[in-house]
Amino acid sequence: MDLISLLLLLLVANGTPVITAFLLKDRFNWPLDGRLRLPDGNPLFGSSKTIRGIAAAILTTALIALLFGFSLITGALFGFWAMVGDLVSSFIKRRFGLPAGANVPGLDHIPEAFFPLCFLRSQMTIPWLDLAVILLAFALLDLFLWYLWGRLYPRFHSR
Repeated sequence: MDLISLLLLLLVANGTPVITAFLLKDRFNWPLDGRLRLPDGNPLFGSSKTIRGIAAAILTTALIALLFGFSLITGALFGFWAMVGDLVSSFIKRRFGLPAGANVPGLDHIPEAFFPLCFLRSQMTIPWLDLAVILLAFALLDLFLWYLWGRLYPRFHSR
């Protein structure tokens, strides 16, 4: 598996919820945490983490993974682990009182890339150095795309 394919799959998994929100606006926009607030007064994940976004990411990643020679199940699990990583970073940001949409370099990139890459690494031989290169490339590319997206579509500039 080449590094570019893995990088593209990460971008698909993590970009799909943003594109879905852009296309569907407020339709089917149900927060994953049901607006639950924890004792710290902050939401569990925040309103930008939706059932629609999670489902779209898993389904789209599963379908796109077929183009890279993965099975539908492997693609779906890759998307699932990317969303788990994204939820972990959102949970941590909410514990620090940061609002939805707050961009925290590293925290917004490492879990959502590291979890699915570790899943794939368990399925095939991906050297740790390659994993680190993909992680760094994803973080830099995501920061650039995040900046660009925010400039073009500020209303949809949230995590």
